[in-house]
Amino acid sequence: MTRKDFFTRVGFGAATLLIPACIGGLASSCESEDSPSAAPTNVDFTLDTATGSLAANGGFLVHSGIVVARTNSGAFLAVSASCTHEGTNVNYNASGNEFICPNHGAQFSSTGVVTQGPASTNLHQYNTSLDGTLLRVFS
Repeated sequence: MTRKDFFTRVGFGAATLLIPACIGGLASSCESEDSPSAAPTNVDFTLDTATGSLAANGGFLVHSGIVVARTNSGAFLAVSASCTHEGTNVNYNASGNEFICPNHGAQFSSTGVVTQGPASTNLHQYNTSLDGTLLRVFS
């Protein structure tokens, strides 16, 4: 066997072993690392709105997988934080009273309904109740 034949056979053998791994890697790279997660269930927590981002109209925060926002009129909203397209946390846009995914631009109404894709599933909406400065968010 010549040196050329040896390297040809070794190279072909290595390629035969590596091709399935490479193809598998390409296929998995098409999947998002931030897969959408299920909306939190059995939710019941309280936040103090006297300080922090919820103290001012238009502010929002993410707590326990839920985006809690204060509208420009002072009302409180709560929806699941994970975009239903690829799982990136959505942000609250006070001027449009909507939730927007910064990853691919999906938009959701103040109640979590999809208004612009690529997301096709609504965000889960949660109940809110204000007692003084304590905001209860619950299922």
